[in-house]
Amino acid sequence: MSVVRYVALGDSQTEGLGDGDEVRGLRGWADRLAELLDAAEPGLQYANLAVRGQLAGQVRATQLDAALALRPDLATVVAGMNDLLRPRFDADATGAELEAMFAALTGAGARVATLTFPAMERLVPLARPLAPRVPALNARIREAAARHGVLVVETYGEEVVVDPRLWSPDRLHAAPLGHARIAAAFAHALALPGSDRGWAVPLPAVAPVRGVRALAAEARWVAGFLGPWLGRRVRGRSSADGRVAKRPGLAPLGTDRPADD
Repeated sequence: MSVVRYVALGDSQTEGLGDGDEVRGLRGWADRLAELLDAAEPGLQYANLAVRGQLAGQVRATQLDAALALRPDLATVVAGMNDLLRPRFDADATGAELEAMFAALTGAGARVATLTFPAMERLVPLARPLAPRVPALNARIREAAARHGVLVVETYGEEVVVDPRLWSPDRLHAAPLGHARIAAAFAHALALPGSDRGWAVPLPAVAPVRGVRALAAEARWVAGFLGPWLGRRVRGRSSADGRVAKRPGLAPLGTDRPADD
């Protein structure tokens, strides 16, 4: 397919958290996918409307109209993980928000792509009580995508996707390697030249962390990430507060970007 205008909608993963930093700038899988698209057909115009912390309904409310106004050839919509982490998660309601975006974008002539989410309990053992939510949300994503001709990148069930080496220390955001794999997965689904299923190839095996070391790692994660996250929830605050899109308008890819790790 010919892609001249690519627009990315979503939350922190699409914004690029875990790939770069606030000083050097964030790269992320959507930026990486834009680079692959531009390499396949130079001259790409790219916008990234994603804002960290947003629920699926917030993505629809604040990003969809702006995306439609940009008349994309290709749009990616990745949202719902923030909903899944909330106490009153409703898979049907979240799926309906995603479907509304799928319908509007495909109705405007855009090709739309999304993805399914990995089994988070494999990454965060303390999240086991939430384990049934992931397949429930994934099922709604697949159903909505099928109704609107949306391309689904299937990450759920791929062993490499739950390899800790693909994830940042907070276990919620991909590390640079993870963002690169996600971009490659989208490129393969879109049949870009030179793409293949290499993104799903497992990394070389390493000895698992067990016993006291594993318990210590969980304690560090609770203190460093879970505690602050819960604190924001109690105070009614969100990481989305005061945030705006990093690339609100279509523009050619720039030359400045975080260095590869």
